[in-house]
Amino acid sequence: MRKRILDFIVSLIMIIFLSVIFLIVSVIVKMKMGSPILFKQQRPGMNGEPFELYKFRTMNNRMDVHGNLLSDEERLTAVGKFLRKYSLDEIPQLFNVVKGEMSLVGPRPLLLEYLPLYDDSQAVRNHVKPGITGWAQINGRNAITWEEKFKLDAWYVNNRTFLLDLKILFLTFSKVLKGEGIHQDNHVSMEKFKGSRDVM
Repeated sequence: MRKRILDFIVSLIMIIFLSVIFLIVSVIVKMKMGSPILFKQQRPGMNGEPFELYKFRTMNNRMDVHGNLLSDEERLTAVGKFLRKYSLDEIPQLFNVVKGEMSLVGPRPLLLEYLPLYDDSQAVRNHVKPGITGWAQINGRNAITWEEKFKLDAWYVNNRTFLLDLKILFLTFSKVLKGEGIHQDNHVSMEKFKGSRDVM
């Protein structure tokens, strides 16, 4: 209950405090990439229940001659790189937190297609609400492997406390300001998870 109260109050305050930035980013995304301004995608929430995640768009919709979307590297715009570097693309998720679909702190909501790929130790990440930031984010973010990320997520689920959440929130601001650990080496985003046996 205390965690939910913290999530709701802090998210509302941040939405009000960041409203000008939200408006500015919305205008820039609209001018540089057109509509829609928000990227929406079904992601697994607590116990794997799907919800619609909100983010600012960071990629355009450029396609090849066959009508297939180009790679992430080719579609990521200069504006998108800036938004990702400082996590400004994540601001709309504050509305997910207010709605109770996410928490400020928890394992990041990944793709629905990953759910059947988790082993028992990795699946514990679904026992709590996903978060805007988490233990894995302040310990490497996308610069670490999937296996390392899942171990950190599982550690958080098994050791979470109110004070730990406060520590993660505090350290997150430092990481964001420094732009640390945003990308995996040689990739603009994490490579897709294919199951532990495929990556070992």
